[in-house]
Amino acid sequence: MQSFRLLGIGLACAFLAACEDKAVQTPQPQQVRVVAAASAQYQPSAEITGEVKARIQTELSFRVSGRVIERRVDIGSHVRAGEILARLNDTEQQADVSVARAALESAKAVAQQKALALERAKHLVQSQAVAKQVFDAAQQELLSARAALASAEAALATAQDALSYTEVRADADGIITARGIEVGQVVSPAQSVFTLAHDGQRDAVFDVFEAFFLDGRPSADIEVAPLVDRVHELHANVREVSPVIDTKAGTIRIKAALPDDAGWPLGTAVVGRIKSSPRSGIVLPYNAMASDHGDPAVWLVGTEKHTVTLRRISVDRYRKSDFVVAGGIAPNDLIVTEGGKFLREGQAVGWEGM
Repeated sequence: MQSFRLLGIGLACAFLAACEDKAVQTPQPQQVRVVAAASAQYQPSAEITGEVKARIQTELSFRVSGRVIERRVDIGSHVRAGEILARLNDTEQQADVSVARAALESAKAVAQQKALALERAKHLVQSQAVAKQVFDAAQQELLSARAALASAEAALATAQDALSYTEVRADADGIITARGIEVGQVVSPAQSVFTLAHDGQRDAVFDVFEAFFLDGRPSADIEVAPLVDRVHELHANVREVSPVIDTKAGTIRIKAALPDDAGWPLGTAVVGRIKSSPRSGIVLPYNAMASDHGDPAVWLVGTEKHTVTLRRISVDRYRKSDFVVAGGIAPNDLIVTEGGKFLREGQAVGWEGM
């Protein structure tokens, strides 16, 4: 009888132990927060630095060679159109002008003398004092004298032009931004001596890496602000995109027209936010990011079995507060955003939406 009692106690203990094992094998679902993946429009952007430059900028140079004897302006000088900026030694050109002017005076005197001779010959022919051939000869000499006078006038104009070439004048109102000469220096024709930034419209100029153009031309609007004062931001319109790549830097130059009331001095360092063409993708917060052996992944909730699966994804772009998924998940998938640190493959979960 006692053995039957002991057997009953043993069976009861075995039953209780089996119940405990069963309770351990079925843990409570892990509570997580999820977000439903949704396709959204986004615009990749990049911040780049540039500077303010004049819309029109010209290189000024002498048209003849010579030694610089005077430089009247320096970098930063504001000049007016027609103002003399520098001069060369013009002794030779002054002598050429003096010779041409003397030749012109001589040609004028000869032409005047021939005109009087023709008038006398005309009267003598009318009175039949001389033959008609005398009048014809006087007329021919006057024509030759007038041709010589025209040639002398042209020679004087050429000499005066050559004299003016010994001066560099501003071709517009503006600011000198570069200087390439010093007094006493010998320069050659067409050598740049000053860079003149014309007054008027200003551009924000940026050099953008070519990788930003792989998806097409950026949007026409750029948000621009001074580098030292980014509160005063304004919008500039892209007016020119260089058709060629700078092979040394691997960049493409963009010029954006600044509003007339910007008031930023030349050379001001600016920062611009450039946006590319709009795209579609799935945007997720950073707390949804997980890792599958070093590759980006997310925890995907299965709505039928209420379990999670670690799913690898391809990321198109990382941004400040979120990232854009290009592949691996689809719209309406439930993605774990909180509580995913201690999840394991196939684990049962309970969830609530964000």
